Amino acid sequence: MGGKQDGRQKNRLEDSAINAGVAMVAQALIIVAGYISRVIFTRTLSASYAGVNGLFADILGVLSLSELGIASAMSYALYRPIAQNDIPGLQAVMKLYKRLYMYVAAFVGTVGLVMLPFLDYFAGDLSAIKHLELIYLLYLGNSVTSYLLMYRSTLITAHQRGYIVSLYCTAFSLTQIILQIILLMTTQSYIAYLLTAIIGSLLCNLCISRRAGRMYPYLREKNNHELPEAEKQEIRRNIWALAMHRLGAVIINNTDNLLISRFAGIASVGIYSNYYLVIYSIQQVLAKLFQGMAASIGNLGASEDRDAIEPVFYNAFFIGQWVYSLTAICLYELLPPFIELSFGPAYLLDSRTVLILCILVFLQGMRKAVATFWYALGMFWLDRYKALAEAALNLIFSIILVIRYGIAGVFMGTILSMLLVPVWVDPYMFFRHCLKKSLASYVRKYAGYLAVIGLTWWLTDVVCGLVTGGLAWVLLVRMVICVLMINGIFLAAHFWRQEFKSMLWLISSLLGKH
Repeated sequence: MGGKQDGRQKNRLEDSAINAGVAMVAQALIIVAGYISRVIFTRTLSASYAGVNGLFADILGVLSLSELGIASAMSYALYRPIAQNDIPGLQAVMKLYKRLYMYVAAFVGTVGLVMLPFLDYFAGDLSAIKHLELIYLLYLGNSVTSYLLMYRSTLITAHQRGYIVSLYCTAFSLTQIILQIILLMTTQSYIAYLLTAIIGSLLCNLCISRRAGRMYPYLREKNNHELPEAEKQEIRRNIWALAMHRLGAVIINNTDNLLISRFAGIASVGIYSNYYLVIYSIQQVLAKLFQGMAASIGNLGASEDRDAIEPVFYNAFFIGQWVYSLTAICLYELLPPFIELSFGPAYLLDSRTVLILCILVFLQGMRKAVATFWYALGMFWLDRYKALAEAALNLIFSIILVIRYGIAGVFMGTILSMLLVPVWVDPYMFFRHCLKKSLASYVRKYAGYLAVIGLTWWLTDVVCGLVTGGLAWVLLVRMVICVLMINGIFLAAHFWRQEFKSMLWLISSLLGKH
């Protein structure tokens, strides 16, 4: 029995590593291509069009609230029938999933059209842009059609085969970006640029949906299966809880550009959007690390004792703090010369704002391990009000601080709300309800990591500040310093930890296998 469990655990680790590895490499390729596209975008179109991108993305992000966290609830609902190879159960879950997403698509389309006459209010000084209504309708159409096709990709991911989705998305994204670059250089048409993105997204979702149908033929069979009322009730409860999480996330993540636009002007949105592009792109790569683990964690929770979860969690937390602190420090040192070299000095933010953005990246990363386990284990209901409390505080603090501190104030508000709620509530709830253990060991580890990170950040900043010369030279030398110095200090500080040894074991196992 022990051998079987060890084998399953090893398979989960390997599946997680493969899914995360493929997804991270794929996302990195998209980032490089997207960066080239962004540079050409900035140099061929005005900064106002960058503001359009950010503003409409935020408006549709608010509309996506209607999704209510259905994808997360349905992913969790799939883990049990997958573990038990219950085909009728899988058919029933996917039937319900499809029905719910059709309702969502109808709602987003209807409300999106209702908002059309009020675009001028949200757009501010963007209202002079030609074809603004058409651009908005294109964004809306892309959002609506995605709901009708992408639900099947969740089934592939829940089977711990997320790398297949990553490969499809990468192929279509790279093709789309290449076509966009060609169109920008030849036509300077934002409409053509946007249409290319929409067609690429539509074709990608269609191909993934067809691939899921081939992988799981029961999706194409006549489906008369319905979930038992008790399971439907559990899904409804999870969706209700996730709706509160979703509302909180939308308020926190999709109001930044709206606040900056209203209080600091649309030009400030355009300046911030370049920083956001870099930071968000890197976060997307790193998020794949934990997304690759989610299905394996859900499978672990559905088929094993909860005592097996704690060491896996601490390994994930260790990897997360290393990766995200390295990222935050590197961003702080490299973003200014990178932005100036890419887009020009007119697109630079002040150093205080950059520091706040990088601290926010670090704090969000330190939450990743707890959040990934909490969601993968289906514990949505217990902290349903937490997200609303965080969102309310975030909005209040951001509005107060943006008036006094400009762009920096928006993100200062986000940090304050994060420190007051999720930084301590998330681990407390996880240890109490999932692990049923004291939080003391987590606090000790967090404090130890924080001490090492603070010292490393200070030393790295001092050394990087000594580098002078041209922008390209400064960027290159600072990059070398960051990679060698940060990882060297972390290695010296953590080589004795069991989590570090476990990470080395996993790497050597994968290299030995392949």
